[in-house]
Amino acid sequence: MSGLRQFDVIVVGAGFAGLYMLHKLREAGFQAHVVEAGSGVGGTWYWNRYPGARCDVPSIEYSYSFSSELENEWRWSERYAAQPEILTYLEYVADRFDLKKDITFDTKVTAAVWDDAMKLWRVDTDQGNGYLSQHLILATGALSAPKTPELPGIENFKGAILHTAKWDARVDIEGKAVALFGTGSSGIQVTPPLAQKASQLTVFQRTPNFAVPANNRPLNEDEWRQSRATLPARREAARQGFLGFFDVPRAGAAKDDTPDKREQRFNEQWNAGTAGLLLAYEDLLVDEESNAHAAEFARRKIAETIDDPDKVRKITPQGYPLGSRRMCSEIGFYETINRTNVALVDVREEPVTGFSAYGIRTTDHHYSAEVVVFATGFDACVGAIKAIDIRGLEGKSLREEWADGPHAYLGLAVPAFPNLFTITGPGSPSVLSNVVVSIEQHVEWIARCLTDMRASGKATIEATEEAERDWMDHVHEIAQQTLFPRADSWYHGRTRDGRKVFMPYVGGCGPYRATCDEIAAADYRGFNLG
Repeated sequence: MSGLRQFDVIVVGAGFAGLYMLHKLREAGFQAHVVEAGSGVGGTWYWNRYPGARCDVPSIEYSYSFSSELENEWRWSERYAAQPEILTYLEYVADRFDLKKDITFDTKVTAAVWDDAMKLWRVDTDQGNGYLSQHLILATGALSAPKTPELPGIENFKGAILHTAKWDARVDIEGKAVALFGTGSSGIQVTPPLAQKASQLTVFQRTPNFAVPANNRPLNEDEWRQSRATLPARREAARQGFLGFFDVPRAGAAKDDTPDKREQRFNEQWNAGTAGLLLAYEDLLVDEESNAHAAEFARRKIAETIDDPDKVRKITPQGYPLGSRRMCSEIGFYETINRTNVALVDVREEPVTGFSAYGIRTTDHHYSAEVVVFATGFDACVGAIKAIDIRGLEGKSLREEWADGPHAYLGLAVPAFPNLFTITGPGSPSVLSNVVVSIEQHVEWIARCLTDMRASGKATIEATEEAERDWMDHVHEIAQQTLFPRADSWYHGRTRDGRKVFMPYVGGCGPYRATCDEIAAADYRGFNLG
């Protein structure tokens, strides 16, 4: 193993999680190094450069809180920042804390093997260089491994093929016939700019999603100053709250209100942003009757925007509770669907049967296409981790361990994989929270753990099978008390025999944080330290 660079910690990924993890480890006196596949920092916001890409969490909330100096230096221009501004912010953070000197770019981690005799991880990359480290931290991101559907005959297509998560700006779509697959968050954002440039846009949709108005706007000076005055208190409330956001659900049950009062409250929340409608009443994610009132209100709002009854029928979500699939925010999406140069195809009614050189065949029609765009999402939460060949004790493969469903103790650690940590892994609030709040909590807990290990002379830490099993049972039990399992969504992982495993922890960011702190205070209960 001579010639391998050795560190206390190797961190994989230089997005929100990896940058803060590196800063926190250096602050604690550890020799840490980050390996990043991209040519720059940013993670998700480095790769997702499609037209219309924008955060659906308010910019002020979707930012670091660990440094008051950083908060005072940075000024967001919009309520919901677009991708270029978020990437500029992360580049500023990297420069502000001099992080790039400890990051290797353009390098993909391909494998990591635990050497139990040496108590070290050997980390291999696609560039032929490798590392040894006592600890390995996967800051690979919950939404960073793109999925592309397997469609019959796509090899016959002669035009350009794009994915929103791997956008190639050199492809010109001006005046061309474009086919878009997917109407999730990315698809909803990319639809308006595509329709504005394309001669014809054909949107292929499997499952329509609820989308609410982003109500985006520039942040004026008065609003900015007011937010600065209340920021510390609101930050702390978000850390202790349910979803990690500044705003909290309004009291009451929708089913108990009069129709007039319910309509008034829904209207007040309709333009309040991505989570606004879900915050109209505190029971919308747990009570089916109350949720049905909110879902019907949203369906009426969608119908008011579109003239074509057939398009309304296809684009209106049915068959699952509001919020049980990811709520999306839209800026002109429904108005764009209403355009005459936009066609909408429901692939459940009209399945794709093949591709021609410049078109797509379904059971009913042939649609011209010179460019195909996939906005088909990610192998959420675990895809980027499974892309690495990770081998723990006795050569156990993490891919194989997760073949029967993703699992981790607290979303942080997996039995048989010592000194391995996952940031916002399965079993943590992660994607069902303001992810930056969840990232900061995980980073700070991991840094505390490594610092405590160093102080007590411990070389290894490994989650126990019993603790992990009990925790994942708890994650499942809490999820069943909500409406989330009622939808077929990417919140579920899959087992090799097709069963669904609900991945995020929905018990709330505050309770989760308290549990993690209590476990650390109890000498890391549920872990074996050696």
